[in-house]
Amino acid sequence: MKNSVKLLLLLLLVKPVFGLGQQQPASRLESLVAAAQQAQAAHDYAAAASDLKQAVKIRVDMPELWANLGLAQHQAGDIPGALLSFQQANRLNPSLYVPNLFLGIDSLREHKAVQAIPFLIKAEKTNKTDSQAPLALGRAYLSAGKFSLAAQELSRATALDPKLASAWFMLGIARLRQVEADGFKMSALGAESSFAKALFAESLQKQARFGEAATLYKSLIDSKTQPPCIQSELGFSLLQGHDEPGAASAFAAERTAHPECGMALLGQARIALDSGDNGRAVELLKELWDRDHGFVESNAPLLLDGLSSEKAAAVASLFNATDSTRISADLRNGLLKAFNLSAPRMENPVESPEAGASSTVQRTSGSSYTAEELYATGQFQQCALQLEPHRTALSADKLQLFAACAFFMGDNQRASKAAAALQALQPQSLEALFWSIQANEKLALQSLARFQQLEPDSAKSHVLLGDIFHQLERLDDAQAEYLKALALAPDDPAAMLGLASAYVSNKNEDGAKQIAHQALLRNPEDPELNLILAEAAITHNQFAEAEPYLQMSLKAKPQMLPRVHALIGKVYAETGRPHNAIEQLKMGASSDEDGTVHYLLARLYRQLGDAKDASAAIEQMKEIKRQRSERGSKAIEDPDLSALEVIPSEPPKP
Repeated sequence: MKNSVKLLLLLLLVKPVFGLGQQQPASRLESLVAAAQQAQAAHDYAAAASDLKQAVKIRVDMPELWANLGLAQHQAGDIPGALLSFQQANRLNPSLYVPNLFLGIDSLREHKAVQAIPFLIKAEKTNKTDSQAPLALGRAYLSAGKFSLAAQELSRATALDPKLASAWFMLGIARLRQVEADGFKMSALGAESSFAKALFAESLQKQARFGEAATLYKSLIDSKTQPPCIQSELGFSLLQGHDEPGAASAFAAERTAHPECGMALLGQARIALDSGDNGRAVELLKELWDRDHGFVESNAPLLLDGLSSEKAAAVASLFNATDSTRISADLRNGLLKAFNLSAPRMENPVESPEAGASSTVQRTSGSSYTAEELYATGQFQQCALQLEPHRTALSADKLQLFAACAFFMGDNQRASKAAAALQALQPQSLEALFWSIQANEKLALQSLARFQQLEPDSAKSHVLLGDIFHQLERLDDAQAEYLKALALAPDDPAAMLGLASAYVSNKNEDGAKQIAHQALLRNPEDPELNLILAEAAITHNQFAEAEPYLQMSLKAKPQMLPRVHALIGKVYAETGRPHNAIEQLKMGASSDEDGTVHYLLARLYRQLGDAKDASAAIEQMKEIKRQRSERGSKAIEDPDLSALEVIPSEPPKP
């Protein structure tokens, strides 16, 4: 931003001064402007501001001078003073770009996102070529919780300046926030739905918890309404869990029940490669390519997923050997492109709704098939192209079809937009949330991958890698990335929070406390840092010390609150407040993943003489344990059930 400010300042400072009635004030004004320009060139912004304060006394009616004063004050760190100067410039001439831009930027810096938005909208309309306006407007929308609008503006910023790393980073964050908001809404509307469970199963698979994922996918196969290709998802979970016969059976069943599902063919191709039947693999991939190029380019990395680097290289080499595979050049190029981008693929720098995903576009003009028929034969791109011209008038059923076709052809832009349109028509639609989560998660990864390409060794880049490793439970790798970030930026709040969280997950409570305390010196009200300190204190049975941290944690994101309430309930239980503890534990029951919350509830009910509710809580705990056992959860994570049927009448002493 500093380089942009410098250029804007110079442009305004050299603007000639007209209309002065006397030579002496004119000379004085020119001298002050020249001095301010020299001070700005020497990065002495306080001196520049001082000179310009004198200049505006001579020409109080000149908006450009007020704008320059605001810029100098902005660079000197005097944000309140800058806001006053820009406001004066805006009153004198509401159409000037710079005052509107910086009224937005500085209002945002003062945590006034809602006030910033109108100024930034006006700035963007005034100057459609400067990436700073949509960048700032995207940040403002993000701060105001308007994630879709934020993504729209940040996409525009990346189109204007594809090398603007901060725009790619914020775009990725905006899309992740959309995923987070959609996930929270999904939990509220249909936590037990097949759509929610399919997303959870996918997250388990990403964490290499293949047994749990497979069990969950199996439970969805007979669901009346379900996301597409569930049996194929089951097949890949079984395949990565080394159950090849089970995987083969799942892929075959999918092809019989849902011939449109290209994932089944892809799974069979993977099995053929694993068994050395390269000819069969090539035959299946040709069939998929003839159906839809975009599907192959988007999903071919699954052929390499879970393979050793040597085996993956051998597979890639196979498809690069023209004599042995006898595949067309475009299929070979599509596969190699997909393999090279087996990490998150980059988002198209120009995110226009018309931008296709496939490098080889298939277009069939005047198709006599309906969109439903095209989908049923796996021709997802043709399906999407047929629906695209009518997207603003599509029914809910057509929008569901549009989202599915766009997603499977690899066009996450269209899929996200179709999901948003469907949600506008049906605000309670779980299918709309499902496609929005799927598409925006991929778009987020693409944007963040682009940011990492532009700034491969920045603190933000290491924090992103740390977050990814943490999510995958590669805790040592996560800690290493957060430490790299802190070596570059010792006070980076995201790196400190990430490192403290990784320490907690890795059972290093002392390390977590040290980092969290250090971070709290800069941001004492941060709810996540307070939660980390609370958890560390509870681990050491320091319940009184944990309580104030937990009270601060009540300001956390909605999806974190059940965990906070459960911990408050434990603190109350261990400090002799059973009635308050029960109230809090009930509010936190949805966070109970291993049965410990309901076990504690049962203990408290029994302590108060409520045998009926105690028994009900025990039954709920048993059910949670049973479900975890069916998913194949690690036994070490299960609660101690040795005293399951004999609940103590008094809570244990700290």
